[in-house]
Amino acid sequence: MKNNKYANLLFQHTIVLEENNLNLQLLLRNTINYSSYTMAKFTKEDALNYHRMGKPGKIEIVPTKPYSTQTDLSLAYSPGVAEPCLEIEKDPNAAYEYTTKGNLVAVISNGTAVLGLGDIGALAGKPVMEGKGLLFKIFAGIDVFDIEINEKDPEKFIQIVKAISPTFGGINLEDIKAPECFEIETRLREEVDIPIMHDDQHGTAIISAAGLINALEIVGKKIEDIRIVVNGAGAAANSCARLYVLLGARKENIIMVDSKGVITADRQNLTPQKQEFATDRQGLKTLSDAVYGADVFLGLSVADVLTKEMVRTMAKDPIVFALANPNPEISYADAMDSRGDILFATGRSDYPNQINNVLGFPYIFRGALDVRATSINEEMKKAAVLAIADLAKQHVPDVVNAAYNLNKISFGRSYIIPKPLDPRLLTTVAPAVAKAAIASGVARNPITDWDAYNVKLRELMGYDNKMLRHFTETARQNPKRVVFSEANHLNMLRAAATAKAEGVCFPILLGNEERIEKMAVENNIDLTGIEIINLRHDREEERRTLYAKHLTAKCERDGMTLTDALEKMFDRSYFGMMMVEMGNADAMITGAYTNFIENINAAKQVIGIRDGMKHIAAMHIANTKKGTFFLADTLFNRHPNEETLVDIARLTNQAVKFFAHDPVMAMLSYSNFGVDKQGSPASIHRVIDTLHHMCPDMVIDGEMQVNFALNKILRDEKYPFTKLKDKEVNTLIFPNLSSANIASKMILEMGISDMIGPIQMGLKKPIHILDVESSVRDIVNMTIIAVIDAIVEEQKRQNNIGELA
Repeated sequence: MKNNKYANLLFQHTIVLEENNLNLQLLLRNTINYSSYTMAKFTKEDALNYHRMGKPGKIEIVPTKPYSTQTDLSLAYSPGVAEPCLEIEKDPNAAYEYTTKGNLVAVISNGTAVLGLGDIGALAGKPVMEGKGLLFKIFAGIDVFDIEINEKDPEKFIQIVKAISPTFGGINLEDIKAPECFEIETRLREEVDIPIMHDDQHGTAIISAAGLINALEIVGKKIEDIRIVVNGAGAAANSCARLYVLLGARKENIIMVDSKGVITADRQNLTPQKQEFATDRQGLKTLSDAVYGADVFLGLSVADVLTKEMVRTMAKDPIVFALANPNPEISYADAMDSRGDILFATGRSDYPNQINNVLGFPYIFRGALDVRATSINEEMKKAAVLAIADLAKQHVPDVVNAAYNLNKISFGRSYIIPKPLDPRLLTTVAPAVAKAAIASGVARNPITDWDAYNVKLRELMGYDNKMLRHFTETARQNPKRVVFSEANHLNMLRAAATAKAEGVCFPILLGNEERIEKMAVENNIDLTGIEIINLRHDREEERRTLYAKHLTAKCERDGMTLTDALEKMFDRSYFGMMMVEMGNADAMITGAYTNFIENINAAKQVIGIRDGMKHIAAMHIANTKKGTFFLADTLFNRHPNEETLVDIARLTNQAVKFFAHDPVMAMLSYSNFGVDKQGSPASIHRVIDTLHHMCPDMVIDGEMQVNFALNKILRDEKYPFTKLKDKEVNTLIFPNLSSANIASKMILEMGISDMIGPIQMGLKKPIHILDVESSVRDIVNMTIIAVIDAIVEEQKRQNNIGELA
């Protein structure tokens, strides 16, 4: 089936994928609501410009080894390349160790059935094959060579593919017409010892089967009891029907319909594939006959062949999968109008329940490659089905809701299958497929440490990082009481519930309990075991008074009266910070929508600045392919003077050590080492001089341009006297807030890194102020940091007590 592939996805990703970004987090962050980008929303010229702009095409080869020197080139090619060649000659499996074979898939087509365009030829199908390669890369980190073979004879095609197969770890057959595709795949699976899958057949089968399992659960029917009508009799239809049978459907309960009507056993000249599902039932001639009383309609055909009247004749709670693209067998409007109990899915992204092949093939191949499977067998396909189906029942992360511009998604009639941009597919489907390969005996390199494998998958797509994982586990071992001051903000409420569910803290929510509980019900948020404090209640009067007296005593020399302090105790920022100050909580998260200057001022009054410092600052942690970088000050000090920059550097030095890194710091400017004697560069020059005398052990230098900071060879060659010689800089101190904020936001939005922050530096206790409108995951990450901060503060207090004793 050509229309329900990833054509819709490829076309609708023209906005999202302009930069050919390989990071799933950027893809999620930058995706625009799909409902605004259906196929009618762009012109032919838009599509052509997308493919020819800049470098023509959609994929390229990127070197993975150094190549700057003659030694590098000698190792990459002659004579160094001879050594791995000889090792592979001795042991062919060594190719997985010394070459890209283990992460390389061939997307191969002869162009005979391209995306519903038909037999347009091998070369004309190349844009589609490149697009498939792009999807492999962005969703599963798999490298692809697209290969277009100008050969329609099945036997010759098989021999060509077989001959080139040693190059690859797997082969994805694509856009090959039926019935030849059946013979080609069957023969290649028998004669080649790497995973091979014709996605046109099995991709649709796997995804639709996952949707069917969940749809049946929702309507309360069993697969062995249902009657299924499959409209369309091509490669996908046959594969779907076979997989449904594998999952428990009865073959005699499946009716297949082609352009001539119901496929019956007495019809002449049927292909073997059609014969397999020919029915013996009498009196069935047309699609209308077939759907009468049926439980399931699966459309793999053309638009507008299923009418509202036909749907009304189906059984109670009918399941209709109309998967023709761009226009389904029955329109969404007509399907919804036909009857109230319908459960409906299409192949389109602008309607609920998109049955899309991209939910499967990247992750199926990922799992197969990672165990060096010899094939993709039925057990592996079934494992993928069950994993995808189960994922739809799990809580949907905020990053997915954001990608689709939705407030909430939960398992039900409008959400029977995960969204294509759900990052959890990688860590759900790939391990399930790998485990099935091992259990079924086709894995040559079985995985034994599944936790490590899961970490590898998460790192592959920038979905996680080692440092945050370590802190998460630490927080789980010793969770702390964290105040969420703006619990009436939906993201903060969700983050508090998520942090509780992940076991990293005991949340305390400040706000009106009735409003918070209503929000929780409306958004399916579990608040079980979470404390809510309405600080305006009369029952909190005693605590407000206690807090006010303490604040007055602390700030009386700064003009604070008891009346002033009592008034401030009706402010959630002040009240929450007083909870931390008085030991009723261990940390606080705020700033989801409140003015950060007001929060800073409150924190300075209530908590106070760390001894030996006069300023506070904020740091972001950037996790990039080149490593982890620390950026400061990214939030607080707009135009820092020299004294402030000294404090920022000292605070950042301590913070980087806190995060288990050795700080190597560069103070940035537009000038290098005294070239400009005036303005900001001169100020930074003096700051560096101060720091070198005040903190001789601090590894810091400047002023310098950012390219010299990050390019060790360039820096050391031109400025061999630098204190950073032979060192890789991991910490960047910016001259002002504008430059720091611009740099951090730019590298985030360009997909260069994912970010943690802003992390507060300089207060005596853990009060962390967020960026406005932080995502749920951002807030959860900051909660983890706050808990670690609180754990360290607790250890300091215990050590001080021990020293005093």
